[in-house]
Amino acid sequence: MVKKKDRDTENTFEKVLQNARDKHYLLRLYITGTSPRSMRAIGNIKKICEENLKGRYELEIIDVYQQPDVATDKMIVALPTLVKELPQPLRRLIGDLSNKKQVLAGLDIIRKVRNPKLQSEEK
Repeated sequence: MVKKKDRDTENTFEKVLQNARDKHYLLRLYITGTSPRSMRAIGNIKKICEENLKGRYELEIIDVYQQPDVATDKMIVALPTLVKELPQPLRRLIGDLSNKKQVLAGLDIIRKVRNPKLQSEEK
């Protein structure tokens, strides 16, 4: 027999999981033309999104050579820069996005990986 408290906890857990699966991501990638670094960033973020956010993301690619005012307005100082607008909080990731674990952590898709050396010292 399942107790009411256990059932409520299970229902709450299921709702949290469903909310996580339902989150829609709005991402903006600021690049500089067709530079090798920009092309790597585009390829990397598209692959990460398709593998982890399929059907739950919108990716806008903004070339600051074509829209220089956008970089100024959004205070973009390094390129390429990925900005996670939604879900909150806003996050910025700079570089070619080749470190998949850092990108996933920066987008709050996975928990940040702590330094194992520091973990062993904390115990």
